[in-house]
Amino acid sequence: MKKARIYVSLLFAVVACSFTVHAQSNKFITVKGKEIIGTDGKPLLIKGTNLGNWLVPEGYMLKFKNTNSPAMIAETFAQLVGPEEAKAFWKKYLDTYITQKDIHFLKSIGVNSIRVPFNYRLFTNEDYLSNNDSTRGFMLLDRVIDWCKKENVYVILDMHCAPGGQTGDNIDDSYGYPFLFQSEACKNQTIKIWNAIAKRYSKETIVIGYDLLNEPVAHYFDATQLNPLIEPFYKTLVTAIRKVDKNHIVFLGGAQWNTNFKIFGEPFDPKLVYTFHKYGDQPNLGSIQRFIDFRDKYNVPIYIGESGENTDEWVGSFRKLLEEHNIGWHFWPYKKMDSPKNIMSVDMPMHYDSLIQYAEAPKTTYKDIRKLAPKSREEIKQALDGLLNNCKFEMCKPNLGYIQALGFEMDQRKAVAEK
Repeated sequence: MKKARIYVSLLFAVVACSFTVHAQSNKFITVKGKEIIGTDGKPLLIKGTNLGNWLVPEGYMLKFKNTNSPAMIAETFAQLVGPEEAKAFWKKYLDTYITQKDIHFLKSIGVNSIRVPFNYRLFTNEDYLSNNDSTRGFMLLDRVIDWCKKENVYVILDMHCAPGGQTGDNIDDSYGYPFLFQSEACKNQTIKIWNAIAKRYSKETIVIGYDLLNEPVAHYFDATQLNPLIEPFYKTLVTAIRKVDKNHIVFLGGAQWNTNFKIFGEPFDPKLVYTFHKYGDQPNLGSIQRFIDFRDKYNVPIYIGESGENTDEWVGSFRKLLEEHNIGWHFWPYKKMDSPKNIMSVDMPMHYDSLIQYAEAPKTTYKDIRKLAPKSREEIKQALDGLLNNCKFEMCKPNLGYIQALGFEMDQRKAVAEK
């Protein structure tokens, strides 16, 4: 009888221990005062990059200036190779531009997290990148989240393009004005999508949280009219998210390219992080002091979701400044074409100049489209095939100086072997 009691006690101890281990491994990243808290209960300083140009292609990262939004790029490619070829290209592009090899590499150099910009259209039947499959959004996010789980790299999901447009420029793939804030239909669609995303990932611990609206209301527009509409809509979105997910952090970006925190009042949720963006300017304390003051005033964490696009010296100085002041960061972007100002560079493929020439030429009529069409459409197809090949991880070129400026370390021999 005594042996039986000992056995039962041991059994309960094993079960309790297993439960404790499971509970500890099931923790979410959270916030406490001015700190983002990791799953180990200690402060976590976010250090990583943005997967820009993947789910939201941008013209300048593909060497275009005038053809700069996803819709414009997709239309241009369809004009050049036709709808069937364009559809096949974009399917391969989404499957190729970011793969598990990219996430593995990022982990190997020291990245602890990534920010994933996405277009809301991936979750709708609206045409986007030559397709209208509403299941693509979750398929693609599930895939990258699974890779990140395997590598223990945390994820922030960023709605870079919201219904109606929250910015009013090419980066939100909109109609040139932030219609979101004045359209009930667009707001309702945004609420519905964020609610669905939060419901799907409510138990996913590798996800840090949700960056609700990238860079709302560009500086071109009447801030006195539009800025007061931003925080109330944030509150509405957070309410919708909290109905299905009380676990994750919500990231709130300031107005005018995420630089204006004056739109915010007192924090209205216990798990908020306020995110700013900073490009150019001097990499000194004065350039970020107002965000630090906001953090001190409200006792909340701040984080920079985008910065970079600069020299290695500037990047290194600014990164060190951020860390000195306990500000986590995701520099922009991970890779783009023929550039040293990012972690990875994609070589420009053969015949790509012809594609650029067509994309940059003004086309206001069908006559223009016919007149400017390249003589050899086969060469354009070769250029697009070359882009698909060159954007593969094994074909990209690491920018060692930039990687070192971010404080990361790269084992060149190992990287070559893995390629």
